[in-house]
Amino acid sequence: MRMDNESTVSEFILLGLPIRAEDQGLYSALILAVYLTTVLGNLLIILLIRLDSHLHTPMYFFLSHLAFTDISFSSVTVPKMLVNMLTHSQSISYTGCVSQVYFFIVFGSIDSFLLTSMAYDRYVAICHPLHYTIIMNLSFCVLLVVMSWALSSANALVQTLLLIKNTRMENESTVFEFILLGLPIPAEDQALYSALFLAMYLTTVLGNLLIILLIRLDSHLHTPMYFFLSHLAFTDISFSSVTAPKMLINMLTHSQSISYAGCISQVYFFAIFADIDSFLLTSMAYDRYVAICHPLHYSQTMSQTLCVLLVVVSWVLSTANALVHTLLLAHLSHFRDITIPHYFCDLSALLKLSSSDTTINELAIFVLGNVVITLPFICILASYGHIGVTILKTPSIKGIYKAFSTCGSHLCVVSLYYGAIIGLYFVPSSNSTNDKDAVVAVMYTVVTPMMNPFIYSLRNRDMKEALKNILGRRLC
Repeated sequence: MRMDNESTVSEFILLGLPIRAEDQGLYSALILAVYLTTVLGNLLIILLIRLDSHLHTPMYFFLSHLAFTDISFSSVTVPKMLVNMLTHSQSISYTGCVSQVYFFIVFGSIDSFLLTSMAYDRYVAICHPLHYTIIMNLSFCVLLVVMSWALSSANALVQTLLLIKNTRMENESTVFEFILLGLPIPAEDQALYSALFLAMYLTTVLGNLLIILLIRLDSHLHTPMYFFLSHLAFTDISFSSVTAPKMLINMLTHSQSISYAGCISQVYFFAIFADIDSFLLTSMAYDRYVAICHPLHYSQTMSQTLCVLLVVVSWVLSTANALVHTLLLAHLSHFRDITIPHYFCDLSALLKLSSSDTTINELAIFVLGNVVITLPFICILASYGHIGVTILKTPSIKGIYKAFSTCGSHLCVVSLYYGAIIGLYFVPSSNSTNDKDAVVAVMYTVVTPMMNPFIYSLRNRDMKEALKNILGRRLC
């Protein structure tokens, strides 16, 4: 997003390895052999760990992730190097170069975190063998992997944004900050609404932390449904934290500015956590479908491996989708205005302010939006369609009540989340579009994450029992 007098860089030249031209063929064959050995060898490790139940331990759980990371790490640089060596072309596009930097840092950082996790696993196994199974439980192992991805992605994003900023030409007029107009609230009511939003944000954080704590402490809740719910609670905390704190600061300080890097970061993390929410709700719908339509195969189908895989895939796809939108946004030029008619840096609002061609951005939003929002929503509808058919085959009050008690909480959350999105993007409004967008966005960025703890606490018998048990133990 740069001004009109900018000189942009469209590609770079990679000089490659210091190899003579006549030896390029030999070295490219050697590097290709090494790369294929890396890919096939690590795929073999993943396959062996997946198929052999004796290898379903924390150490090999980390090793399988390390093998996947090593494949990805090599794939960031080697294929491009081989293509350049074989075609005698040394060019790489600006977007390709920035993407290489991002993924190189992501997978390099994950490698470091996973090796650290494996070292800690060996430390516990040798120094505290009696407590090994308690300390290195599945939840803790998943948490370590998820935190590795989250920290690595955040680190890579910071480095990439700084790189984009520093690679602009000297004669460029840059945008250093934006102006967020905020919600359509009169100035005299700002204090009242800021107190209301602060209360809602604190309720979101504390309520979802309570869900995570209950699921962690009560062994009766160590099931696939609550495994997904704990991740959903963490995602809701993060989702609200992307926009609410900055909105509150702006309302309380009467400042409407946000830095360029802060704005791009908001777009990135907003896209990540919105997508993860969508994928997790879909995983929970699939879990309910298997529980009601195939109860005899439930424990076999919804294995720990599948649950972990669904969460990891959710993070990977969401991160990749957010990265695509962020890089395309950061590469836009001819930015004509810095006033955003919203309370956070909304991607569609930013695209409207750019006078350059946004066709690729809009195409990416359409295609990837269908993948991360529309397709999961269709899967949720299909799951509940099958559940409805199964209940109608053997209609009974007891069966209907059991299905509703099992699915009621999830249905409420899905209705709130997708209802707000449908109301924002698919229902036309005669009011001011900007005002409607901002108000409806509050529904799924602030209200929905706040309502989740209430829905799962008040409508869920297991959660209420877990809370009573924990409180009872503390009082005793």
